[in-house]
Amino acid sequence: MGDVLLALSIPVLVFGGGIYAACDCWWRRRHPAPPSPYTHRAARLAEQDMLLLAEEIVDDAYAALGPLYDAPAATSTPCPDGPPAALSPRSPWPSRPASTQDRAPSPPAAVQKP
Repeated sequence: MGDVLLALSIPVLVFGGGIYAACDCWWRRRHPAPPSPYTHRAARLAEQDMLLLAEEIVDDAYAALGPLYDAPAATSTPCPDGPPAALSPRSPWPSRPASTQDRAPSPPAAVQKP
C-alpha cells in the first residue's frame, strides 16, 4: 500500500505545481508591479561614475603623453632639403576638386576610355 501512495504522490505533486504556476502567472499578469524609480536613479549614478572615471583616465593619459603632442621647437638649422615628405604641406597625390557644400547629388564623373 505504501508503494502505491508513493507512486500516486508524484503525479499529484506535479499537477499541483502546474496549477500553482498557472495561478501565479495569472495573478502577476493582473497585478503587475510598478516600475521602481531606484533602477533609473542607479543607472544614472553608474553613468556619472563611469564618465568621471573615463575623464580621469583621459586626464592622466594627457598628463603623461601631452609633451609628445606639443609642437616641436624651432631648430636653428633648418633641413637643407626642406621639410620631410610626411610634414610637407603639399600632398604627393594630385589634387581633387572640393566636395559640394550642399546636399544636392554630385555631378557624374567623366567617362574614361580605355
